[in-house]
Amino acid sequence: MSVTNWREEYQKKLISAEAAANMVKSRDRVVFTAGREAFSIGMALAARLGELKDVEVHVPSPGYDFGWYDEGWDEAFKVSIGIPTGVSQAAVDAHRVDFQFGMMYPFQYNPAERPPDILLTEISPPDDKGYCSFGASLWNKKQHIRQARVVIAEVNANLPRTYGDNFVHVSEISYFVEHKSTGGAPGAGSLAGRELKKPEPYLTDIAGYVNSLIRDRDTIQIGVGRTTEPLVRLGLLENRHDIGYHSEATPSGIISLVREGVINCKYKTVNPDKVIVTSLGGGTKEEMDWAANNPMFHLVDVGYLEDIRVIAAHENMVAINNCLAIDLTGQIAAETLGKRQLSVAGGQIPFVFGALLSRGGRSVTVLPSTAQGGMVSRIMPVLPEGTVVTVQRNCAYDVVTEFGIAHLFGKTIRERAQELIAIAHPDHRAALTKAAREMYWP
Repeated sequence: MSVTNWREEYQKKLISAEAAANMVKSRDRVVFTAGREAFSIGMALAARLGELKDVEVHVPSPGYDFGWYDEGWDEAFKVSIGIPTGVSQAAVDAHRVDFQFGMMYPFQYNPAERPPDILLTEISPPDDKGYCSFGASLWNKKQHIRQARVVIAEVNANLPRTYGDNFVHVSEISYFVEHKSTGGAPGAGSLAGRELKKPEPYLTDIAGYVNSLIRDRDTIQIGVGRTTEPLVRLGLLENRHDIGYHSEATPSGIISLVREGVINCKYKTVNPDKVIVTSLGGGTKEEMDWAANNPMFHLVDVGYLEDIRVIAAHENMVAINNCLAIDLTGQIAAETLGKRQLSVAGGQIPFVFGALLSRGGRSVTVLPSTAQGGMVSRIMPVLPEGTVVTVQRNCAYDVVTEFGIAHLFGKTIRERAQELIAIAHPDHRAALTKAAREMYWP
């Protein structure tokens, strides 16, 4: 396609947000791509409350509150999400929205899944060859574009252009809508859409313990979460050198460490000299500007990033993830407590397995020792009824709280219980010891 042709095609496909929303019919399936939602189109669609009925809306990672998480919207919009965030947690708790785990991370297309009637995504303006960037967030957008009947892209000039398999041509998009600025990023704060808070003091202790488990020339992954994300700024990689990076995203501080040369990926056995992610984020504006158009940051499809075979091919792969609770045998719960859905497994499962299959690899699970102001121990004799086990106890490796490191891999159940009790909060150790003796000692 010539330069003139793609420019003409782009202009012919340019429509208003209202026109885009008017394409949606009752009982259609409308899917937002993972990462930032197409804001202007989403607002125009929400404005059709009262006109539409039984529209299936799937939002993989809610960042904006379009209204449909509130009561009284379910007749028009049947909403499902991929991860609970600040704007959607109340709706998840009240069961006003459905939950579809795994949709953000398909390694192969499931032919039984109904493809979107309309897919909504966000892109940068086209370059001089007609290619648009997905900005700081790729995930599985290209795969979804191939599956959808109609693809409507919101064009946001504020998105950075990034390297990697992170572009789409004008010819692959059905319609374009110009973005209207909202004055801020969705869910400004953590990578999971939560408001950033001052790190708790215990996180510095956790960062120090995890630091002792990382060696020079390791390749690391850091999961999204309240416990893992602050660790980089708190000294996770202090006095470490030649670190590699292969992870979903970039928590605050990662981009600066790349800039300083601490993370240089020189000794990675897969994609050497490249920071491999599916999403950039968590940095200051200065950090994000430095990462934009920087060939060292390589965005790839999540199906490649989280392929266990790719992860395991890295030597000395270290997976660092958080959880909600763990029992005395090493069962790790990172999704629910009881029947309450609080998070998702995300990439934790493939990274844990991949790290354990890696030559020299390790898996590290971090968690605060307590919850509810110290009243509840997160290290438990047994998990509450209904709790989903994210990582089987057979795959539990190292566990870290602010009180130390429990080395679980290869240990007996009694040894595991002793290791975990030693890193529990002192106020709860006696009760845990009593429960362990009743369950695991004659």
